[in-house]
Amino acid sequence: MTEQPIRIGELASRAEVSIRTVDYYTNLGLLAPVERSAANYRLYDPADAERIGLIKKLESQGISLEEIATAFAGDAGEIATSLARLDDDLKTLQAAVDVAPTALQGLLAVIAGRVHTLVTIALQIPPDIPVL
Repeated sequence: MTEQPIRIGELASRAEVSIRTVDYYTNLGLLAPVERSAANYRLYDPADAERIGLIKKLESQGISLEEIATAFAGDAGEIATSLARLDDDLKTLQAAVDVAPTALQGLLAVIAGRVHTLVTIALQIPPDIPVL
């Protein structure tokens, strides 16, 4: 049984963000109300709380909200292709770290670590998070 749609305040509370943040994400197209109540309140899918958590994780890794919105707008096939390409790029980067001069190895290792973190986050995305 799926949960009933919730009002913006409940979504903000579940996601541990402000109502203003939910409204901002909605205006950017990162979230979309599923319907309106009889009193014209915006109602959201309760799973959007997980979506907000994902947005916050990606944002903490330096991904812009515009880039996140673009990624959410892509279809699953595009995402799988992008992840496969990213995996190949990460292997190439690791090979470059192995042969790079000592002065560059630290920088390349930091870059490889960041990419690895982003891939890990992407792989943790639940398949049932609603895609707009």
